[in-house]
Amino acid sequence: MPSPFRAFAIFMGPETPRYREGGVDFDRQRGLRPAEGGVAAGRHLLPVRVYYEDTDFSGIVYHANYLRFLERGRTEFLRAAGVDQSTLHAAGDGLIFAVRRLTIDYLRPARMDDVLVVETRTAEVRGASLTIAQRILRGDEVLVTAEVRVAAILGGRPARIPDHLRSVLADCDGAVARSA
Repeated sequence: MPSPFRAFAIFMGPETPRYREGGVDFDRQRGLRPAEGGVAAGRHLLPVRVYYEDTDFSGIVYHANYLRFLERGRTEFLRAAGVDQSTLHAAGDGLIFAVRRLTIDYLRPARMDDVLVVETRTAEVRGASLTIAQRILRGDEVLVTAEVRVAAILGGRPARIPDHLRSVLADCDGAVARSA
């Protein structure tokens, strides 16, 4: 019988780039990767399965858990656009994005075991803020819509989004870029 630790040893072998850091290189090993979705027609699409932990006693997704799905969608959207948030706010004083306003409409419920898609696109890029439009779908059925305004913060104060980042985010969906 093979050792139950064999899979762990494969991920931690010296041939993996992150071995020296003590990490796991999922990209290279057996095709295991965290959910990251993909871009289609200028929108980032992230599949999400509804688990028991996401639901209330009736098997319907608890309203606050949609916020978690939306956050994952925004994070993977930025990652797909080449924006590494860890690098942006390295050392604790770098650029971060903080949610300033979120408007959400719950249209239909999702249930345990549903496979949903979180759709994310840039709606507007301004001087120190970004508006992101999001939807959660089950097939072609729209369950949730949200508009999220995030502010760029540097050193605890609002900061202009750097030009290179503004252009990347504006190009994600032909968003309106304003210099305000």
